[in-house]
Amino acid sequence: MPRIPLMPDSSTRRFLALTTTLLALLAASTASADGQDILPVGVGLALEQARVPLDAVSIRVQPVDSAQPSLSVNADTPMNPASVMKLVTAFAALERLGTTHTWQTRMATGAVLRNGVLEGDLYLIGGGDPVLAYERVWKLLRRLRALGVSTVAGDIVLDGSALTLPPHDPNAFDGRGTRPYNSGPHGLLLHYNTLQLALVPGRLASEGVSVATEQPLDGVIIDNRLTTSGASCGIWYRDLEARIEPGRRLVLSGSLPASCGAQTWSAAPLPPADYGLALVEGLWKELGGQVGGTVRTGVAVTSAQTLLSDDSPPLADVVRDMNKWSSNVIARQLLATLGATQPTPGVDMVAAGAQLAVGQLAAAGIDTRGLVIENGAGLSRIERIRADSLAQLLLSAWQRPWMPEFIAALPVAGQDGTARRRLLDSPARGRAHIKTGTLNGVRAIAGYVLDRDGRRHVVVMMVNHSEAANTAAAQDALLEWVWAGGH
Repeated sequence: MPRIPLMPDSSTRRFLALTTTLLALLAASTASADGQDILPVGVGLALEQARVPLDAVSIRVQPVDSAQPSLSVNADTPMNPASVMKLVTAFAALERLGTTHTWQTRMATGAVLRNGVLEGDLYLIGGGDPVLAYERVWKLLRRLRALGVSTVAGDIVLDGSALTLPPHDPNAFDGRGTRPYNSGPHGLLLHYNTLQLALVPGRLASEGVSVATEQPLDGVIIDNRLTTSGASCGIWYRDLEARIEPGRRLVLSGSLPASCGAQTWSAAPLPPADYGLALVEGLWKELGGQVGGTVRTGVAVTSAQTLLSDDSPPLADVVRDMNKWSSNVIARQLLATLGATQPTPGVDMVAAGAQLAVGQLAAAGIDTRGLVIENGAGLSRIERIRADSLAQLLLSAWQRPWMPEFIAALPVAGQDGTARRRLLDSPARGRAHIKTGTLNGVRAIAGYVLDRDGRRHVVVMMVNHSEAANTAAAQDALLEWVWAGGH
């Protein structure tokens, strides 16, 4: 007779654990009367494999044409949503400002132009534009040259006073202050406060990596210590680091696999105000312009007359840029913009924006209990929202006139944005518009799924646990379950 082991081996124990979970889920499905707390088997098994307990998970699924959820698990528990919080910011901004809202940036002066010389100061006045790319700044400066200005005899003054903001420490969240996701808002935010770097690896390991900066930041010195490696091309930027040293020396270190080919990488070497000064001075020099004084920060005099202006894309496009690629700095700018629409004495515009956003949700009938907004981007350890509140937000957005713009701004699973690698081999690919959120200990999704019968559902799932990074499969299983009509 074969020996029966007294203790099961690891594979047997794993099988027994999965079997126990499956039996428990099946038991729950027969015990529940209303079906709202029945966890889909595939989701439960994936959570078990990820070693995440059910009390660390919050789920809400509801058809857009139904008053009742089809699945609700811990949905009234406030959880950290990571970047899914951008849905709150988008909702409040679209509700308050409208899809066609734009920001204006102006060039103004009180000086006289004689023989190519502007005999005084030139002001670049920000309006809080979240997406003022360097190409648009270059266009303004080029138009200034076309007006006949070759020299500004006084100073070029950058005015970011449109937004009253709290102090911002880019190192506060994770100590990586040169990472673009840590940049703060600014009244004259230029090119997302980001320096883009074109990287070209060598052909052989240990060779150097060629680096070209796409924005001319005057006074920033690139210290390139990057090397080429023979590693396979996985997450190509994993080993890359950037740090700023005294003298505005940006040190680039690490390795880039030769198999990855040319790539574009980004860094945020300077605070927004200093970045703006360096960029404007660099662009003006490239255009052959001269300055008798300096390029500095300040506030425009009231007598300054507008010479040129440039309007941003509409808010609908800005929200799309924010949510497709989960831009933290755009979200921060939007929250501050909300605060600027109703300034409160003694309250910075980020805090005022958070208060206004809560008010916008409450006015729309969305339960705001447990809602905590710090910066509107989700890059926070204290932001919280309930899954049922997020579901209410999505259902409310579905009824809004700006619904098409709101949904179109969400990444499409398996196709674009931050969800482009989700559901690649699934029949549900392309059927889910979802915002994703990821932090250490947090993984979240929220959005809409069109099931195979053509019915649309709102879907929310948040995981707050040390093993949350392993729950992508559980989230995908939930999306597929909804696509299959809950079967």
